[in-house]
Amino acid sequence: MIEALAFYMFAAITVASGVLVISMRNPVHSVLFLILAFFNSAGLFVLLGAEFLAMILVVVYVGAVAVLFMFVVMMLDINYVEMRQGFLQYLPIGGVIGLILLVELIVMLGGWHLEPELIATGAAPMPVPISVTNTQALGQLLYTHYVYLFQAAGMILLVAMVGAIVLTHRKRTGVKKQVIRDQLARTVEDSVELVKVETGKGI
Repeated sequence: MIEALAFYMFAAITVASGVLVISMRNPVHSVLFLILAFFNSAGLFVLLGAEFLAMILVVVYVGAVAVLFMFVVMMLDINYVEMRQGFLQYLPIGGVIGLILLVELIVMLGGWHLEPELIATGAAPMPVPISVTNTQALGQLLYTHYVYLFQAAGMILLVAMVGAIVLTHRKRTGVKKQVIRDQLARTVEDSVELVKVETGKGI
């Protein structure tokens, strides 16, 4: 009974946080709700017996990825007025993409069915082998059956990281940046100026 209540609580908060991530106008608020969704997803992993995945989700995604998103969002200097003006311009293509995704979800749910073995067992929880630890079982599953999908996910994250770096370091007018090459090329004569001050007159 307690596990069922915990599951519905974590699941409801996760879904609500996901909706707020995409509906918030302020990107900083979206990142904060994303962190809340990560924490509740970690709670769901704990209920499934995947403690390692729960800790990785909290340590890696909340401690690194979400903080990185926060810094990138704060450094983008988004012009909200310009963003709202261009909303109607991209509304038709956004509607088409949303309609395609809705049709795909309907087709997927229409062909989805439960296995007879799962119905016969009363949807019992998946047995966890005692001889293998949670980390070993996860590694064996990822690097055997899902190795290509695992590598594809890594490539997607790499592209996202490169895109964030490009957006952060793009050229903007009125912004001073540190140029290491110019600093290393400076000489003592360019950097230091000796001024002889007469006694009692000051600078």
